Amino acid sequence: MNQETVTAPGEPTVITRHFRTLFPTTARGAHGARHAAERWLAAQQDRPEADAADDDDMATASLLIAELTANAAVHGRVRGRDARLALTLTPTTLRIEVTDARGDRMPVRPREADADGESGRGLLLVTTLADTWGCEPHHPGGKTVWAECARRDAGAGR
Repeated sequence: MNQETVTAPGEPTVITRHFRTLFPTTARGAHGARHAAERWLAAQQDRPEADAADDDDMATASLLIAELTANAAVHGRVRGRDARLALTLTPTTLRIEVTDARGDRMPVRPREADADGESGRGLLLVTTLADTWGCEPHHPGGKTVWAECARRDAGAGR
């Protein structure tokens, strides 16, 4: 967990906070990474987790983190390789990145989910909740799927 402070002459101070954790590409690993990220986000707002759970920004972030980490566990698994969850928090934006080792399995933007299908709704959820999202190759052979959300309560983001 790192914090950067950026200042330009005559401009207000902007603080960017970072969170990173590795997790095994299992359901349990994704679950643990999500909870660690939720605790970190709650701490950034100086609020107990229980209070933060009532916040719309936190609920959206939690759903996005859960979906992206679960996708890495299901679709990005490579034996012996962990995935990485990274959050970048600015006063106006939260960026969520999940990097896994399966660069050969890039996500496809969903058109609509099959009503009877057992999968295919995850990226539809990401598309609906995130302001923007995408995927990029990660050297030496993985991918990073990212999502960004504007912070609705930007005044509270120190």
